[in-house]
Amino acid sequence: MEKKIGIASDHAGYELKELITGYLSSKGYEVFDFGCNSPESCDYADYAHPLADALEAGEFHRAIGICGSGEGMAITLNKHQKVRASLCWTPEIAHITRQHNDSNVLVLPARFISTDTAIKILDEWLSTEFEKGGRHERRIAKIPVREKK
Repeated sequence: MEKKIGIASDHAGYELKELITGYLSSKGYEVFDFGCNSPESCDYADYAHPLADALEAGEFHRAIGICGSGEGMAITLNKHQKVRASLCWTPEIAHITRQHNDSNVLVLPARFISTDTAIKILDEWLSTEFEKGGRHERRIAKIPVREKK
């Protein structure tokens, strides 16, 4: 498994982003931090778009987005064609988004989960492989927006 991962947050996710960055570094990951860089109010899209651009460019194959509810980050990230961002509240959701959806961005709702739960979700998401072939691969192939005829 590649040990490079991107991460971004807004102000509401800043503390959790810092904790996760340290945790990932301790596990041998090279972490690419796209901000934010303080708990001062900011806009999640300013950090989500550069993270998604780098993911699409192949700088890393997985990433993490964090904001208060997770919704703003997930909505913004999923505007990018090669991003499959999954908002996860439990390790079970993280497992299924990797296994069935080949999620390449984990989104965490910083205001609604504990740091212990966030680490459990992260560990599950990182350790679960995509179930290649069959219905899941077929379904993922249908996700990108196609040009209208």
